[in-house]
Amino acid sequence: MQFLGIPIDIATLTQMAIDMSGKLVLALLIFFVGKWIGKRIVNIAKRLMARSRMDNTAANFLGNLLYGIMLVAVILAALNKLGVNTNSFVAILGAAGVAIGVSLKDQLSNLAAGVLIVIFRPFSRGDVVEVGGKTGTVLDITLVNTRIRTANNHEIIIPNGDIMTSSSTNFSSLPTRRVDIAVGISYDADIRQAREVMIALAKAHPKALPDPEPTVVVTALGESSVDLMLRVWATNDNWFDLQCELLEQTKYAFDEAGIDIPFPNRTVQIEGLDKLAKLLDQKDDKSDAKSSDA
Repeated sequence: MQFLGIPIDIATLTQMAIDMSGKLVLALLIFFVGKWIGKRIVNIAKRLMARSRMDNTAANFLGNLLYGIMLVAVILAALNKLGVNTNSFVAILGAAGVAIGVSLKDQLSNLAAGVLIVIFRPFSRGDVVEVGGKTGTVLDITLVNTRIRTANNHEIIIPNGDIMTSSSTNFSSLPTRRVDIAVGISYDADIRQAREVMIALAKAHPKALPDPEPTVVVTALGESSVDLMLRVWATNDNWFDLQCELLEQTKYAFDEAGIDIPFPNRTVQIEGLDKLAKLLDQKDDKSDAKSSDA
C-alpha cells in the first residue's frame, strides 16, 4: 500500500499502533496510579505530622512539597514509558532549580528557617520573646517571617533566617519568673534591718510566690551606697506588676524605717588650692595697705 507515493507496510503500521497504544495505556496507568498513591502517602504524612503537634502551616507546606516531588517523579516515569528521553527534562529541571535557588537565596533561607521554627518550636503564638534585640508577644509565625507586637503596640516583622542565626529568649516557656529589685542604702544604714523590711514586703505581697522564698543579697559596695537586691518569684502574668509595686513599696517602707537611699557623692580635690588662697590673701593685704596710706 502506498500513501502519496510512499510505500506503507500495513502490518508494521498496525503493530506500531498497537505498541504505542499499549505504551500509552501503561503510561496513563502509571500516572494515575502513581498520583493516587502519592495522595495517600501525603495524607498519611500529614496525619503523622498532626499527631506530632506540628504547626498546620508547616504540615501543609511539607505535604504539598512532598506531593509535588512525587508528582514530578510519576510524570517522568510515565514519559519514560512512552519512550521519551527524560534525561533532558531532568537536566532542565536541575538548571531551573539552581537558577531559582540563586535568585531566591535569602527567601529560601528564611523558608528553611521557618520550617525549622515550626518543627522544633522555640516559641509559639502568644509567647513573650526577645528576638533580634526586640521584645514582644508573638502574633504569627509564617514560613518566611515572624511577627511580634511590642509593649507599646508596634508590630515588628523579623525574617526567620535572622531568628535562627541569633540567640532568642522565651519568657513564657516556663510558668514562673524571678523578679529582681535592686536598691542602694547608705553606709550608715543597717543592712540587717533593710533586709528584714524588703523580705517582709515580698512575703506580704499577694502576687509573690512563697516558694522559692524571697531573699535579699548584697551585690556591691558602691561609691556612695551598699547595693542590695531582693529576689522574689512570680508567675509570668504577674512579674511586671510585682516589680513595679515592690519598688514603690520599698521606697515608702525605707522612709518609714529611716533607711536612707543616698544620692551619688563626689569628693573633688583641686591641686594648688592652698597656694591660690595665699596669693588672694596677699593681694587683699596690699589693697588694704594702699587704702590706709591714702
